[in-house]
Amino acid sequence: MSDRSLRGMRIGAQSMETEAGVEPAARQQVEYRTEDGESVVVTFAAEADVPNTWHTKSGKEALRVDAITPDINDTKPQRTHWDMLLERRSIEELDATLEGQLQKFRARRGEDVDV
Repeated sequence: MSDRSLRGMRIGAQSMETEAGVEPAARQQVEYRTEDGESVVVTFAAEADVPNTWHTKSGKEALRVDAITPDINDTKPQRTHWDMLLERRSIEELDATLEGQLQKFRARRGEDVDV
């Protein structure tokens, strides 16, 4: 009896839903070109962050044709921990803090502490 109810239908192989009224997501096509002139067109979503380089099937690195090369002078220099510390404290404050910590350390070790 169960054979009769499933006759003519492949379970899981086909969907009963139609594609009527379905709109695909907005897309953009970006062209990349290698140094030797090989061209590759890649499709991305419209809101995707598009990379400036792409690796072709042959393994070569291709550059984006319409890419805007960033000006190196426009970027801020990277701040180090020391730079950020100097924004909050002066050298005199750091020396005083260091000396206080060294006195605590020496006191724990049982050394004579010069005050």
